[in-house]
Amino acid sequence: MDVTVVLVGAVLFLAAFTQSLSGFGVALVSMALLPGLLGIQTSTALVALVSVVVDLAVLLRYRESLDLRAVKPVVLASIIGVPIGVFLLRRLDERITLSVLGVVLAGYALYALVGFRLPELTGRAWAYAAGFLGGVLGGAYNTSGPPVIIYASCRRWPPKIFKSNLQGFFLLNSIVVLISHAVGGSFTPAVWQLFRFGLPPIALGLLAGMSLDRWLNPLTFRRVVQVLLIVMGLRMVF
Repeated sequence: MDVTVVLVGAVLFLAAFTQSLSGFGVALVSMALLPGLLGIQTSTALVALVSVVVDLAVLLRYRESLDLRAVKPVVLASIIGVPIGVFLLRRLDERITLSVLGVVLAGYALYALVGFRLPELTGRAWAYAAGFLGGVLGGAYNTSGPPVIIYASCRRWPPKIFKSNLQGFFLLNSIVVLISHAVGGSFTPAVWQLFRFGLPPIALGLLAGMSLDRWLNPLTFRRVVQVLLIVMGLRMVF
């Protein structure tokens, strides 16, 4: 088996493990590591497929706490932003897209690591803004998480509702991203082959995260991931 395929499988295992343990991270981890192996175009298409599988699996676990009314405006705004992100991905030079992705990854990880306490947000305008920006980032890099996670934190949702609502948004957003890439012809035979090879590591990562979440401290694990994201993000920029 090709070394690249093995490395891709390891990345997808880590990404699925992170998401199942902490409630988010599949796209952040994948897009921090895969572009160096596959390039930005192939990575974005592959992660679009992976995200739907992982988001659905994690949502099934937290479905009882899902509040669709709370995530509806975020999802609606993201639907507008996704095609814009896909368009930018196809038009911008790869060096520029990697640099922007690096800034997004490192900036969000630094924000989360420092633990800024932002004011509570209740207005619908914030939901639409976070959703639109998340949609643009999701379409371009599959990294819709940062603005939506920050918005969710500012809503002061309890942990279970926080995880469940995020999974609901991620799944619906991932489906829109998936459709946009399918229409754009991003799913090449190579992408489908990598996705098939990646399914077993993804399943193992999900099972490992769900089994160990009662033993591992999600906060400590999340901080380790955030430090790695800062390092990888700065590497993409410089």
